[in-house]
Parts: sequence; C-alpha cells; structure tokens
Amino acid sequence: MSIDSVKDFMELTQIKMASDNSGLFMIGGGVPKNFAQDIVVCAEMLGEYIPMHKYAIQITVADVRDGGCSGSTLKEASSWGKVDTAYEQMVFAEATSVLPLIISYIYHKRDWEKRTEMKWNTYFNTN
Repeated sequence: MSIDSVKDFMELTQIKMASDNSGLFMIGGGVPKNFAQDIVVCAEMLGEYIPMHKYAIQITVADVRDGGCSGSTLKEASSWGKVDTAYEQMVFAEATSVLPLIISYIYHKRDWEKRTEMKWNTYFNTN
C-alpha cells in the first residue's frame, strides 16, 4: 500500500476549482489542517484565482499560546487568503465529546436529503 499525498492534494485542488463554494470541517489541526486549507493557494499557483473557503469549523484542544500549527486560528488562515472569516468557528473542545453532538444535529436536521448527488470522479484529471 502506498499513499500519494501529492495526488490527493491535486484532487482536492481540482474539487475546489470546480466548486462555487467550499467549506472545511477540521478535527484537530497541524499538517492535515494546512493540507486542506492550502488548496486555495495551490489553485492560485496553477493560475486559477478562486475564492477562499467560505465556511470553516475546527475542533481542537490546541491553544494559540504555544505557537504550534494546530493552535493557529482560522483568522490567521484568512491572512493567507485561505479561509473567509465571515463564517468560521473555532471549537475549543475534545473532539470525542463534541463531534457526536454535531453529527447528531446535522443528521436530525436532515438538510443532507436536499443536496444534489455529486459525482466527484468527474472532476479529476485522469492523465
């Protein structure tokens, strides 16, 4: 088994370039957080000027005081043109305690039934 992180990054970038709006739901932080946020920067490097992620939620126990990557705020990501701060929320909590509550709310609200089916494989360049 091998993981091709460059191919994953390119596929995420292609999805973002094909989408009108995008959002991030991040559990934890660090490198995976930057990986998801940086697709906006990657698209710009490919010559596509696309809007920032419109929505962002991060669940983390990391604090900004220690200067670690996981604790950097979503407002900081805005300074790099990655995340719009109009609809961002930092949730400072342990994920196993709050994630089930968030998922339950989303499921019982049933908004997911109104979404149109996405065929993500049509966005990917197969070359």
